[in-house]
Amino acid sequence: MRRAVLLMILPTVLLPAAVLLGWLAGPYWALLVLLPLAPAAFGWYALARNWRSWRYAERADDLLISRGVMWRELTVVPYGRMQLVEVTSGPLERRYGLARLQLHTAAAATDAQIPGLVPAEAERLRDRLTELGEARSAGL
Repeated sequence: MRRAVLLMILPTVLLPAAVLLGWLAGPYWALLVLLPLAPAAFGWYALARNWRSWRYAERADDLLISRGVMWRELTVVPYGRMQLVEVTSGPLERRYGLARLQLHTAAAATDAQIPGLVPAEAERLRDRLTELGEARSAGL
């Protein structure tokens, strides 16, 4: 999905810039517009690595969410602290058959999300986390 966004934005920025440069400075200057293609190619590769870095694991008392390529981030959300678990899916996510699971807790710093899930898996995980959250918070 993010690669599709990259492909939609790139031509809409580069084409007008090439036309403007070609019109104002000449056709050879319009070739300067090709310079951003190298960072775009790197972005194509980086998006794949970033997507593959997302992990989650359901443990007995908490949910672990790990992400990041260069800077790894590990979020631990105890089931008893979850206040709201929601599944959202924007227009592009729906187009590509994806959903995002959002976890809300009492502390804003521990809110977590898991993007790029298949909708059925997101709903299953939402139901399971809601069950575990209710069971763990009953003692509070």
